[in-house]
Amino acid sequence: MRHRIHGRKLGRTSAHRKAMFRNQLTALFTHERITTTIAKAKDLRPIAERMVTLARTGTLANRRRILTMVSDKEVVRHLFDDIAPRFVGRDGGYTRILRIGSRHGDNAEMAIIEFVDYQPKAKGDDHGGGDKASLIDRAKGLFGGARGDGDAAEAPAEEAVEAAAENAEEVVEEAAAEVVEDVVESADVEAEAPEEDEAEKKSE
Repeated sequence: MRHRIHGRKLGRTSAHRKAMFRNQLTALFTHERITTTIAKAKDLRPIAERMVTLARTGTLANRRRILTMVSDKEVVRHLFDDIAPRFVGRDGGYTRILRIGSRHGDNAEMAIIEFVDYQPKAKGDDHGGGDKASLIDRAKGLFGGARGDGDAAEAPAEEAVEAAAENAEEVVEEAAAEVVEDVVESADVEAEAPEEDEAEKKSE
């Protein structure tokens, strides 16, 4: 029986454990959902919920208390401004743990810990990224064009791209011509050398 024994050691020293939970809290408040082992999730859950409870009040003292565990000020701002207000009418139970089976390799039981109101984001919504720029858009950026400025901005960019392509073709053709000339000259030199040797032998 584990009477009067609080928490799990998780095979780590106390300093290592604290650093691990700091990292996991930062990831949880950033993405609102992380995957870890069940043992770590069970120990992380009360810490995360205590942080949300402190953030609900919004006082400066509580903000400083949370900053002792989560050092990223942008993540703490997200916790106070976006996450905590969603749970104002809820007394605890902000997170849930979902078992997802065993991990390949060491067969450890894995779980997802997430906020109860977590909604999967649409593809491309993370960090406000959106779709990746196409090659032509990146080329427009290199040659002075701007994305989304209409046909007036796209036309000069396309002309610049075409001009750059033509210049590249000309450079390749000139290089190929130089290589051919070098090969022809070397062949002529090799052909002239035997003739000179024969002339010298006849004179002797």
